[in-house]
Amino acid sequence: MKVVIIGASFAGVSAALAIRKKNPEAEVFLMDKQQTIGYLPGGINLYFNETIKPIETARFIAEQELVDHGLTLLLNAEVVSIDATQHIINYEKEALESFISFDKLILATGSSQWSQNILGSDSDKVLKYKFLPGVLQAIEQLENSRKVALIGGGQIGAEAADTLLKKGKEVHLFERMDYLLFKYFDKEMIQPVQAEMVARGVVFHFDETVEKMTDVDEGLLIETKKSQLVCDSAIFAMNVRPDLGYLDEQVRTHTDGTIFVNEYLETSQVDIFAIGDCIQVPYSLSNESFYIPLVNNAVRSGLVVAQNLVEPTTPFVGSIRTIGTKLVDHYVASTGLTEAEGSFYEQPISVAHVQQKSSLFSGGETISGKIIFEKESHKLLGAQLVSKADILEKINTLALGIQAGQTLEEFYQKDFLYHPYYSNVIDITNQLAFEGLWSEADEN
Repeated sequence: MKVVIIGASFAGVSAALAIRKKNPEAEVFLMDKQQTIGYLPGGINLYFNETIKPIETARFIAEQELVDHGLTLLLNAEVVSIDATQHIINYEKEALESFISFDKLILATGSSQWSQNILGSDSDKVLKYKFLPGVLQAIEQLENSRKVALIGGGQIGAEAADTLLKKGKEVHLFERMDYLLFKYFDKEMIQPVQAEMVARGVVFHFDETVEKMTDVDEGLLIETKKSQLVCDSAIFAMNVRPDLGYLDEQVRTHTDGTIFVNEYLETSQVDIFAIGDCIQVPYSLSNESFYIPLVNNAVRSGLVVAQNLVEPTTPFVGSIRTIGTKLVDHYVASTGLTEAEGSFYEQPISVAHVQQKSSLFSGGETISGKIIFEKESHKLLGAQLVSKADILEKINTLALGIQAGQTLEEFYQKDFLYHPYYSNVIDITNQLAFEGLWSEADEN
């Protein structure tokens, strides 16, 4: 069996390694248009925070490791087109046209930073961060920039703002919604972090959609309906989009350009699969799907597609949008439904808040927690944590409870580690579920 994977980032690499393990006799080809692979998209933050040096070390896997697993790499190879019927891929490598056949094809080309709605977003002063060549250019430009604009207030923009503050830059962040990280947090939960960012100098431009960016002698002119700003450079921190210009028209797509797949990650064409940033992800809490390019989604879809390559056996369970990061000395983490999304949920929801010390005797910081659940069944739907203590791993516990369909009654009884120096008498995750029960009892 000859398997070709187009795209060698998180999804493609995960699929390749899993296929090699499950099908040791298969020929596995991993194609990518980049000359080098394995770069971490968030590497620029690690570099500026002096976690790594040089930037080239920001990699999640080395090429030699893939070769050692018996994978064949086709790098600097840009796919021009595919023939889904004849099982042929046409590509260019070093200006020469070539082709490769396949028995099974996995589309894992990931996504790119671009916008059809913002004029001038292709300016050289609008920095791209996802691939190493762009990052090398961005580092030099940021070092020479005094005032930087961030376009987008999601996780990418928030982390970039935190990093640029540490570098002493004047930071302006544009976001079309009215607060930071709106996809993952309710307003009251992220407000302390947002306020601290303002205190440290971030200028937020909320309720503003960037419409145009123009190169001027003074730098880069950012224009919205409400304001204009001239900065030295900008970072495009909005959602990425799937990079699928080569796609055969016979492969069915959604209106947003993502590839349609069934629960086994099969496309509309036999023997062709799609994973990672190429697809919408099923939302585990409803019958909907959405486009949310997270690394954990890409990796898991890569593992699942390996199980279904020969025979469909393992449905992809989808995502509940679990994230975590550190911003201005605060750890923030979220999973599942937010309260703001509750009005769109099919059942009435309830929420509960908890504030608790992270530990009894180690100078524990306060943890602010919020849990969202179905009002009648008490089924867990979402959770948010904010603290100056490192609570990131706790969100995984909450995510697992949500994925398992647990109720408040089941979750508050889960076993937890207790140590007086490292923990509280009851873990914040247990306490959240217990508080949910009491809040419901008080309402009744």
